[in-house]
Amino acid sequence: MYTVEQVKALVREYPDFPSEGVLFRDIFPIFQDPEAVRSLVAHLVEQIRAQAGTVDAVVGLDARGFLLGPQIAGALGVGFAPVRKRGKLPGRVVQATYAKEYGEDVFEMQEGALAPGMRVVVVDDLLATGGSCRAAEQLVRKLGAHVALDVFVIRLAGLEGHKQLQAPVYALMDC
Repeated sequence: MYTVEQVKALVREYPDFPSEGVLFRDIFPIFQDPEAVRSLVAHLVEQIRAQAGTVDAVVGLDARGFLLGPQIAGALGVGFAPVRKRGKLPGRVVQATYAKEYGEDVFEMQEGALAPGMRVVVVDDLLATGGSCRAAEQLVRKLGAHVALDVFVIRLAGLEGHKQLQAPVYALMDC
């Protein structure tokens, strides 16, 4: 098993990507090493159990939340429910709009993906301004469930995205 510090050390930084003045943090090197992935998932599961207690489902945001969400759900022994961009899910859906850098976008979840009263964890790779995770929280509430914890690999602390969220936040790394 890797230590948390060894997992963090795998995150690469790319200055001036995707535009000048931005320091991009790339989590994909973690996924090149199966032991690092297992260690990351084990750590996040430990934090979820410690901070949220028992949960009934894991909700993952399109698209990087799909990398960790199902693995975390499997380790917790609960189901996984995706949050997708508009038009990607079949059947009846609920929607939430969120602000992006240039305009708005829409997230959706399928009706019935969560049962009323469920306690869920929302998972994504990065917390920046909080808009997309706030939309996910809204979708969970529209389905009658409750977000017990929002979990991220990286939180960009200077952007204060956690202030946009109703649930407590855990991030492996604060940058």
